[in-house]
Parts: sequence; structure tokens; C-alpha cells
Amino acid sequence: MDLIKRIADELAVAEQRVRAAVDLLDGGASVPFIARYRKEATSGLDDTQLRHLESRLSYLRELDERRETVLNSIREQNALTPALERSVLAADTKTALEDLYLPFKPKRSTKAQMAREAGLEPLAASLLDDPRLEPAAAAIGYLNPGHGITDVSAALDGARHILMERFAEDAELLGELRAKLWREGVLRSSVAPGKEQAAANFKDYFDYTEAIGNIPSHRALALFRGSEEDVLRIDLAVALDEDAGHAACERLIIRRFGIGQNNRPADGWLLEAVRQAWKIKLLTRIALDLKQRLREAAEAEAIRVFACNLKDLLLAAPAGPRTTLGLDPGLRSGVKAAVVGNTGTLLETATVYPHAPHQRWDEAIALLAGLIEKHAVELVSIGNGAASRETDRLIADLIERHPGLAVTKVMVSEAGASVYSASALAAREFPQLDVALRGAVSIARRVQDPLAELVKIEPKAIGVGQYQHDVNQALLSRELEAVVEDCVNSVGVDLNTASVPLLKHVSGLSQSLGQNIVAFRDANGPFRSREELRTVPRLGPKTFEQAAGFLRIRNGDNPLDASAVHPESYSVVEKILRATGKDIRELLGNGEFLKRLDAKRFTDETFGLPTVADILSELEKPGRDPRPTFVSARFKDGVDAIADLEPGMQLEGVVTNVANFGAFIDIGVHQDGLVHISRLADRFVKDPREVVKVGDVVSVKVLAIDLSRRRIGLTMRCELDHERSRENAPRAVEKTSPRAAKTGGQTAKPANTMADAFARASGKKP
Repeated sequence: MDLIKRIADELAVAEQRVRAAVDLLDGGASVPFIARYRKEATSGLDDTQLRHLESRLSYLRELDERRETVLNSIREQNALTPALERSVLAADTKTALEDLYLPFKPKRSTKAQMAREAGLEPLAASLLDDPRLEPAAAAIGYLNPGHGITDVSAALDGARHILMERFAEDAELLGELRAKLWREGVLRSSVAPGKEQAAANFKDYFDYTEAIGNIPSHRALALFRGSEEDVLRIDLAVALDEDAGHAACERLIIRRFGIGQNNRPADGWLLEAVRQAWKIKLLTRIALDLKQRLREAAEAEAIRVFACNLKDLLLAAPAGPRTTLGLDPGLRSGVKAAVVGNTGTLLETATVYPHAPHQRWDEAIALLAGLIEKHAVELVSIGNGAASRETDRLIADLIERHPGLAVTKVMVSEAGASVYSASALAAREFPQLDVALRGAVSIARRVQDPLAELVKIEPKAIGVGQYQHDVNQALLSRELEAVVEDCVNSVGVDLNTASVPLLKHVSGLSQSLGQNIVAFRDANGPFRSREELRTVPRLGPKTFEQAAGFLRIRNGDNPLDASAVHPESYSVVEKILRATGKDIRELLGNGEFLKRLDAKRFTDETFGLPTVADILSELEKPGRDPRPTFVSARFKDGVDAIADLEPGMQLEGVVTNVANFGAFIDIGVHQDGLVHISRLADRFVKDPREVVKVGDVVSVKVLAIDLSRRRIGLTMRCELDHERSRENAPRAVEKTSPRAAKTGGQTAKPANTMADAFARASGKKP
């Protein structure tokens, strides 16, 4: 099947839309550029569809390349029949293709191969074709002492190995058996003898059984991690009733090769060949294949979850250009402080020692109050690591003592801040600054603009995934890079303030081009227009086309340069201005007037209705930020550690991670709690992301506390009235209401055990 048609069928769209997208991708266009500025060509394929298309295009092209290699190899062996060629050409997965190639793949010497070299293949074929033959009598004519076939038993043993290999390399049979075991197979795990203590984090899997096809991603990855750490033993049973399962699989082989038990002389010998082929060759191979299939599916789902969480985190609400005091809490080492101006510029740093063993509380308040007053600080951003709640109380005391300062305190995730602090990028930006103080700068900036700051950190270090250390790292990196690219381009980038790490994710740009842009800006001053980009070294016409629409110039020579209108479309705006008799500054932001315009009036052969509609929408709200309004959580005073929690406590927290089985919530006790999926809302929830996303501020109630395993069970059920009342309460910062759970008529499914719900946390790597 043509790959264009295959992808079109998968996306349920017309082939010409896929072909147009493929041509654009092959021509060097990025997904964000195609999704935003080439809607006419693809009839509006969105970024999600285009990412799927891009991924499948790569897979199918690799498949076609491998298909050609396989066909050439079989041709060279003079074994390519028309039927086999049709089968190879029809193979739609790499697994199916490799199954077909298996009998022809060069392999090391096997017992079957040695038997063939001894001339035993005709014996094997004759007994399979005519079970009426008496095996011992038929074998007498095949003795070959030179190849070790000195008696009838050796001849029959060699012939059996030939048939066993033939059974095990039959592509249709392999596919049928794999499908059967995926439907009916059962994965079992047990603790390795003597490893009970070392396997404490995997206690839920000491005696565990589940249908392999039903195992969710987080449990599969937990099982594989336990196996790799040699504390769990996992194996695949063909069915709950193993004897019946083995018999059923053997019957599939018997039916496939027309073998039966009809009291013919060779029937027993053939049935023994079937049993050995199943137990020795097929079962082992298929068990490995299905475990690998389970791992790949689990990894793909884990990567998808990580990508969704990363997107939510990167697109979290920015506090905006407010002068911010960032605090990286610590006890013995002190609290590192950094004041960052409204453009992200570092203004001043300090270290205070309010906590044990120093206890210089008043001195710390005086010093920090002085910094706040000196620089007109509006926000205090506190990292949520060790000593965060103590530092939160310090700032609460500061605010109480100095009410005239009018600052707001915010607790933020410091995940990845230490990675940034020790990076070459941070060293270049702040060569004289202590590593810990660089972390305070990052904590401040990630409140002002999470996206601009977090792109400086490798996505895997941000820590919003499940088992991200266990999955295919190349696939993870590729998927996360795509998420970062999509997020950066959906928001847009200020050309005159953007860092190289931010610029390199802009459509069409790279690390080196980002460096060239910054160097040009440093040498020549701020860009006054997008057209100036053309003078940046190595930035050619194609790159300009890809990047220009995503770059913003505030207060430049052309107001359109601050919008998402692409320079190639400025002529459309000029047409609108001529038709309406208005100046561009009169038109920008004039929603009431723009809504009355008929987009069809301004279309032509180059710019169709989708582009013109997008232009009018952008003129209505030029340079709009798609991210939500900034809001922060309020942690409960006096609840600073797990030991302070009690069942029934009502708390506010921030969603830090969303897995398929629920959401993890930071409630200010240095250990995230879990809201199981069954406790997210007063209705059935299929996907936790229907209710919450990373960064949401939510109200929860404590259900259970396990101090020994540091686990906290939370619920959001029956809290909807509380959420609604909270939406109407006055807040210290501007906000939109938290994403509340939607009510519905269905009853929630019963929760799994709490231990199962915490499977993702089990054995969690830092």
C-alpha cells in the first residue's frame, strides 16, 4: 500500500492533504510552520495530526527501506517466489516483515542446519507429507556417518529439528500465536528469593498476576524495573490454565501443517515434533516478543504522558514582567536569594541564614525586606525543595512585619534548577556567580516566564514523567523536543530579549543561528523590524520564511511585527487597510470593527480563507499569549511535613504530575500526594487530563497517610462546592479559577488498591 494512502487512512483525511504535508516536510518546513501558515495546502491539518504524520512517515520509509533489503537478500538466494514477494510487499509492520524474512535470514549453525547438511531434509519432508510412512524404516536410507548420522535415532532426531525450525519460522503461524497469547497470556511476577528487603518498593508485585494485554504502562514499567534490578522474577504463562493453554497452542501448529492423530505410523513422531517446537522454540521466542511488545507499548504511553505533562508545564501561566525575588531554600547552607528585574536581568544576590543551625531569623527578614524595597519587588518565588515550608513561613512573617511592601509569595517547582545552575549555559551567563545563586535566579525567572526559563533545561530533567529513565531515550528526546518546539512557536518569541536556548526552538532556527541572532543584536542593538533578520549571517530566505512569523518585535517600526501575522501576508493587511480606509493602529485591537469584516473579500489565489481568517483574528488581539492567567496555591499554615497530616484535612495544592492512574499533588509537605483516578471527580473519569493538568491549583482532602512508605492518599471528590466557593473568594494575585472537575451522571469506578495506585511512585528514580 502506498504510504500516502496508508497515512491518510490512519488520519481519516484525503490523500491530497497528506501529500501536501509530506511535500512541505520534505522541503524543510517545520510542523509549527505548516500548521500555522500553510493551512490552504493541507486543508487545515493541525499540529497533532502533523506530528503523527511526521512520525508515521519516518516509520513507513524505514519499513520500505528494510523491505527492499529483504527482497534483495531473498533474490540473491534464488528463493523469491511471486507469492512470497506479494507477502513481503504487503507487510505493514516491521515485525510482520521480519517474520517473513526469518527463514531466509543468515543465521549461525543450528541443529536443523546441520541436519540439512547431512541430507535429512527429504526425510523430514516425506514424513510430514505422508504420515503413513514408518519413521524408522524411512530413516534407514538416510544414515550418513560422515555427518554424525550413524543410526536411525540420529536421523529421526535431525529430521525432527528440521521440522521444528520450519514450524518456528512460519510467519502466518507466528502471527496467529502472538495474537492468541496477547489475548490470553498472563504475566506473573514474584520476589526473587532473599530479596524481600531490597525489593520493598516493589512489594505490590511479590505475588502478582495480570493478563498481559491489560497491563497499564506504569505497572509494566515497574515490573521491568524490578526484573532489571534482579529483585523480581517475571514470566509469561500461556493462560490461567497453563495445560489447556499449551494444548491450544499446539493445536494451532497441528492445524497449520495438517498434522493429525489418526493412528498412522508417523503421527506420534510428528506430534512430538510439534510439542518440542512449541516448548523449545516458539514459546520462548513469542514470550520474548510479547514482553518486548508490552515494554514498547508501555514506553510509548509513558513518553506520551511525559509529553502531555511537559506541554502543560511549559504553557503554564506566566506572572509576566514583574520584578521577582527568587529564593532557593536551604538549612545549613542558607537560603540563596536573587532579585531579577522585569526583563529577567539579575539585579542583586544575597544569602541569608534564618534556619537551624544558624537561626538568624530577624537578620534574614531585615536583609530580604531591604532587597524588596530597594528593587520594588512584586513577587517572591520560593523553590519547593528542602526547607521550602520554613522559608515560606519566613516570607509570611516578613509580609506581616512589613505590610507596606505589598509583595506576593509563590511556591514553585524547582525541578531542574540545579541542572541549569551547573550547566555551561549558566556558567556563560553568570561566570562569577555561585552555582546555588544561579539556582535562585532560575527559580525567579520561571515564575516570570516558565517557558523561556524551562527551555534552558533538558526536558528529561524537569521530572514530570513516569519512569522516564527506563524508556527508550532516543524516542523520549525526540518526542519532548517536538513538544518544546510546538510550545515555543505557539506562544511566539520576543526577538529582542530571547536567549539562544529559546531561539533554537523557533521554527527554522538552530543553536548556531540563535547564537548569530544574539551576536547581531548585541553588536547592532535591538531589531527594529523583522526584515532586519535577513542581514543576520547564515540566515537565508528559507529560514526567514520558516521563522519570521513566530518572532515578535515590540515597539518596532511596523506594528505587525509584534503579531503572528507572517511578513508574507502583510499585503493582505494592506488590502484590508485600503478597503476600510483605516490606519493600521486604528485597526489593531478593534475587535468590534474586525468582526464585521467578511474574510472572503480579501482572499485571492495565494491567500485563502483560512489565512485571511487567521489574520483578522490576530489583528483583533495582536500578539496574544495563549497561556492562562497566573495563579498560585496557598499551602496550609502548620502543615509542613507528612507527620502533620491527618485524614479529612482540607488542603490546597498544585498538580505536579499527571499519570494514567491519577494526579500527583504538591500540598507543601515535601512529598507529593496522589489523587487516584477514581477520586478525581464525582463521575467516571477515563483520562485524568479530563479533570486536571500540570500546574493546576486544586482543593483536596487527605484520605490516608503511610508514613513508613511516605505515601499520601488524597481525594478531589465531593469538593466541587468548595471549589466554587473558592473561585469567588478574594485572592492576593490575579487568577482564573482552577480547573474544577466537571460533574456528571456516572458513578466512579471502584478504586484499585492504594498500593496499586502508587505503582508509579514505587522505585521512583530521582
